[in-house]
Amino acid sequence: MFAITKESQRLSINFCRVCGHDNLQPVLNLGQMPLANSLLAAAQLSEPEPVYPLEVVFCPACTLVQITETVPPEILFGNYLYFSSFSETVLENARAIAERMIAARGLDSGSLAGEIASNDGYLLKNYQASGIPVLGIEPARNIARVAQENGIRTLNRFFDAALGAELAAADQCADVIHGNNVLAHVADLHGVVAGLRQWLKPGGVAVIEAPYLKDTIDHTEFDQIYHEHLCYYSLTALNALFVRHALRIVDVERIPIHGGSLRVFVAPAGSAEAASPRVAALLAEESAWGVADAAFYQAFGAKVEQLKANLRALLAGIKAEGRRIAVYGASAKGSTLLNYFGLGRETLDYVVDRSTVKQGLYTPGTHLLIEPPERLLTDMPDYVLLLTWNFADEILAQQAVYRSRGGRFIIPIPELKVV
Repeated sequence: MFAITKESQRLSINFCRVCGHDNLQPVLNLGQMPLANSLLAAAQLSEPEPVYPLEVVFCPACTLVQITETVPPEILFGNYLYFSSFSETVLENARAIAERMIAARGLDSGSLAGEIASNDGYLLKNYQASGIPVLGIEPARNIARVAQENGIRTLNRFFDAALGAELAAADQCADVIHGNNVLAHVADLHGVVAGLRQWLKPGGVAVIEAPYLKDTIDHTEFDQIYHEHLCYYSLTALNALFVRHALRIVDVERIPIHGGSLRVFVAPAGSAEAASPRVAALLAEESAWGVADAAFYQAFGAKVEQLKANLRALLAGIKAEGRRIAVYGASAKGSTLLNYFGLGRETLDYVVDRSTVKQGLYTPGTHLLIEPPERLLTDMPDYVLLLTWNFADEILAQQAVYRSRGGRFIIPIPELKVV
């Protein structure tokens, strides 16, 4: 389906990842960028960093928005530094949907709850606490090990059609399968969805969450774009993908997490699961706002450039006053913003992050030291640029003492403001 060339462990596609259409339309080109989660040790700072093209394109045939480069998943996810359990917002979102599915599906000790890219077991632990057997699939060795140590049954594998068939043959089909923020990361997209169909019981349901393309466009959330995120979904694009694998979307919700996400409920095509009218309504709404029209996406790049100019001017003014600026959040989205906007040690002093596995390392490209959040109180920088803006309410509450002492946060997205 794809015309693929390989160069320095890079795969470049010329065809749509879902439908194979070969006339992809340009949306935004961020140039050569380092891998967003490839944090550096001090000894690596003098070494050349690998960079890869980061270009976003649109498929007019199935509406999928995607990047053109595929970095091998073994490089991206073999040893991963994102642990879901460090975010209270993520934990609460996981707890709520797990409890809801347990009640709605009548799950018990004879059921099975699964998750693709299950991370450290942050979601499945809610099922296990209710006596429901679980199985997580997690490709990152270090994270799978943590989940296993915490008692969450986890396979350290990449999920694909072969593994889905293997689980089905072993009578390990699931009543509910979660896939939170995983479909955006998948290089073998058709293999994963085919495996999902095989792993799912005939009467089961998959619950898939992904950042919503319309929110990304409307709120200039360009920092959602990095090499791990191969695809950016509308409901229309998700529907085109699932239909190809005898699956159907039976319900959809818009949820606020990660700057605005879709949560879709997917069942086998032949199941008796009733379809919610919300599905047809949102598909019609997307059609009306131009999901299949390249013009809808063309203004996105101009909005990103305006944000770049505004933020750089704000930070330059602060520095001209002799004030100091730190950063909150050694996140992947933060890496995209800093590197594309050209913001580094000339403007910013250091980064703080709650993740203990990131502390002591340096940010890719910009080489800012990552320290614990407590540094804000001992150092009291005048301003903190909040790169994990999608958790703004949580972080602002955590930093109430810093703010009470006069510290201020700069929130760049969805609109630039100082609080």
